[in-house]
Amino acid sequence: MAESSDQHQEAVVDDPRPRRGFWFGVIVALVKPFMLVFTKHRFSGRENMPRTGGVVFVPNHISHFDPFVLGFFIWECRRIPRMLGKASLFKLPIAGRIITSAGQIPVYRDSAQAADAFRDAVAAVERGECVGVYPEGTITRDPDLWPMTGKTGAARIALMTGAPVIPIANWGAQEILRSYTGKTRFRLLPRKTVLARAGKPVDLSAFEGKPITNQLLHEATEVIMHALADTLGELRGETPPKELYDLRKARRSDGEEKE
Repeated sequence: MAESSDQHQEAVVDDPRPRRGFWFGVIVALVKPFMLVFTKHRFSGRENMPRTGGVVFVPNHISHFDPFVLGFFIWECRRIPRMLGKASLFKLPIAGRIITSAGQIPVYRDSAQAADAFRDAVAAVERGECVGVYPEGTITRDPDLWPMTGKTGAARIALMTGAPVIPIANWGAQEILRSYTGKTRFRLLPRKTVLARAGKPVDLSAFEGKPITNQLLHEATEVIMHALADTLGELRGETPPKELYDLRKARRSDGEEKE
């Protein structure tokens, strides 16, 4: 089913690729052949990704490997991803220079520079860029790898710019690199199948034109996260939980149990 859908989209997605620049070209030259050699992929829903104009995409996070899957998927959607990522990645000697020059956006958590990432993200969306935000802020700790409750950054950027929010679900990366399971495991062979699906734009019309308060952002974020969970459910052929895993509550509960 997914393969036939993907083949149909491959026939209709014939827009010219965007100009990628030198350093993003380096990333494409490294990542795309790697993904083609070491993984099989099934991509669907690419018709839901706008071909032009500012857009915010929100992926689920299941593995340290899934940025490769998402980058490949967004490129196949004829867009250049501008991902918000941890500032520590941008300080790496070689990789940091590449991702900085490729237009990715550092996030300085818990510092005076934290607001800079959102300003940069808003500016990028307003320039017509395709900006990606991991709304969970970390790899999911849900035992079944469903999305957790989200942070408000993606909702804030979308409501400030009026850009559409596209949920993007990915699955299979956890079979290549498992994270936070007690034992890290990296396994490329035998080749694993990675899946990605872009859902329809999230309906945030109920929040448009209203003052952007914390309450409003949390409500909009809840809508975004359930749309992302539904998209992942379509990809997995399963029904997502009605109540998403709350990492903060889980940590508080663990702390109470230890006491």
